[in-house]
Amino acid sequence: MQVFGGGLELGQRVRTGDIALDLVRPASLQMWSLADDLGRAGYLILLRSVPPTVAGAVLFGIRFPPDAAMWAWSLASMLLGIVVSFGLRYLVAIATCWIVDDRGLQSLSLVMTTFFSGMVLPLVLFPGLLGTLAQALPWAAMVQVPADVFLGKRDPLGALALQAAWVAVLLGLGALLTRSARRRVVIQGG
Repeated sequence: MQVFGGGLELGQRVRTGDIALDLVRPASLQMWSLADDLGRAGYLILLRSVPPTVAGAVLFGIRFPPDAAMWAWSLASMLLGIVVSFGLRYLVAIATCWIVDDRGLQSLSLVMTTFFSGMVLPLVLFPGLLGTLAQALPWAAMVQVPADVFLGKRDPLGALALQAAWVAVLLGLGALLTRSARRRVVIQGG
């Protein structure tokens, strides 16, 4: 999920000016970045998720989904969580077109992700309105929702609908910001 941010080189490309070339290419910068990020996620799943999970299952046991349908729901939820993660990180990265230094925004994103994703503390432990709000935010769609679907603690259709809604919102906002960045960037010498 790339919960702790990063993974996108857009901020660096803005600082060096290389973003100008990315914005004039015929391919969508956002979709290009998403394809790259999905490749990164697939690679990391194979190398950093599967081996430890298998080792943990062998050594300590693990609760797996009981049937093929739950496996399918879990995989779909995980994929949507990866895209939500990308959407949030893309917004932070593309914001570099408007701010001088993105480190503050990166730090804020890290705090929000750590607190509201369910990575450190399950969101069901948050009290009252804070818990309800935390469950509805996009960060929950990255970690807590896929974990709940995998464990059978959440209705898969409702969970996937929440995640798909956040995917649509985040990718739509990313597309708008990319279009705005394309108008903002001035290319010299051409």
